[in-house]
Amino acid sequence: MRQSRREFVKGAAWMVAVAAAAAECRGNMSVGAAQPMSNFAVAPLKKIRVGIVGIGERGTAAVRRVALIPGCEFTALCDLRPEAVDQALKWLKEKGKPTPAHCFSGTADKWKGLSDCDDVDLVYIATPAPLHAEMEIYSLLAGKHVLTEVPGAQMLDEAWKIVEACEKARRHCMMLENCCYGEMEMFAWNLCHKGLLGTLTHAEGGYIHNLTDRQTADHFRNRSRKEQALRAPGSEVRHWGNPYPTHALGPICLYMDMNRGDRMEKIVSFSSSAVAKKEFVAAKYGPDAWQNKLKWEEGDINTSIIRTAKGRTIMMQYDTVTPRPYSRINLIQGSKGCFYDYPPRLALAKTPGAHAGWLSDADFAKAREEHKHPLWKSVGEIAKKVGGHGGMDFIMDLRWAYCLQNGLPLDMDVYDLASWSAIVPCSAESDKRGGVPVEIPDFTRGAWRTAKPQVIGDVDLKKMGFDPSSAKKDTAQLET
Repeated sequence: MRQSRREFVKGAAWMVAVAAAAAECRGNMSVGAAQPMSNFAVAPLKKIRVGIVGIGERGTAAVRRVALIPGCEFTALCDLRPEAVDQALKWLKEKGKPTPAHCFSGTADKWKGLSDCDDVDLVYIATPAPLHAEMEIYSLLAGKHVLTEVPGAQMLDEAWKIVEACEKARRHCMMLENCCYGEMEMFAWNLCHKGLLGTLTHAEGGYIHNLTDRQTADHFRNRSRKEQALRAPGSEVRHWGNPYPTHALGPICLYMDMNRGDRMEKIVSFSSSAVAKKEFVAAKYGPDAWQNKLKWEEGDINTSIIRTAKGRTIMMQYDTVTPRPYSRINLIQGSKGCFYDYPPRLALAKTPGAHAGWLSDADFAKAREEHKHPLWKSVGEIAKKVGGHGGMDFIMDLRWAYCLQNGLPLDMDVYDLASWSAIVPCSAESDKRGGVPVEIPDFTRGAWRTAKPQVIGDVDLKKMGFDPSSAKKDTAQLET
């Protein structure tokens, strides 16, 4: 049956409307034509004036690490609690560090004053996750470079706004994914980029970390849950998908040069039934305790699978409530070999596709030393003294400072921040809809096809003026 011109036009209009709706579901994608931030660098900043927002557990540790780095100076401090600012100020004075000219506290919007300071080059965000996106966007548009704790965003529209603000401001915006700088992660990165694992095809990662006691304790960090229990007893606590993916996903994306020749394209996600936390609070707290006034409906474990544009796959897991021992899984495999962490082991085939067994302990020790990343060779022992998750936190801070001081691209950019963070809402959408595939937005708008792989290099301590004897263990550093 022949279709009339009018019927064709009506049908085409319908298809355009459907396509527009689909694009909106894929994350309110911007269609701006801003210059890409891939491989972006600025003129060297020999002196980096830092303002930090959020001086709790992570923020306190950051102050004490960054203050050790020559050329980095805190010029502004901010926390909702005046006592947190006072504590950081006291520590800086005791250590003979320059006294910040600006201190902000007391009300929830005080941080804007820090971002507006003329003598702040970089805003370091260590606040609770729901506050990150607004602070990043405001600080970028105020002309500041931004470093933020994970995740960088919690919703897709936030991620797009961060990308657009970064492109408009032409300032760095990097997520502080410390696990990218772990010794085994950097060893695996080196194996991948030396070609020892062959063509990479699959990776697995996770955040397996029992935090049930921490998540239900009567502590300041859980005040919103307690308020919910008292305000609405019997109400539900639930998350869908993977709410905390970046500790494992970040390193994997760097192994695979994601956003630099490939990109994450689709995700499917499923959560198990919710059991462990219910049984935990029932056993530990009395029936009248606020912890037992909530319905804990978070699945014990979430499993998600990501497919990339080049057809590679990434399996991700999230489990913070079962007795399963700590692991980030950290598996990367290719046509010639496989690295698998927890405990670390390595298999290398003599020819692509051939069988290979795990190396013996002696052979693995030899390979570990031979292919240790240059950063860990030059800074590893110093970083372990400073602390912070085995030293990875200090190496992360040392590396971004070195890159800024020498006019180099940072190891991670705003597209990494946006795409890694996008796994939170995209996995939730898939899980909520029974595991249907959900598209992950292309925040680079196609620039991933031509962006160059980022080389994570060494730092020159002598050039930085760093005295290794200044590196001492500090009680503020947190260990895994």
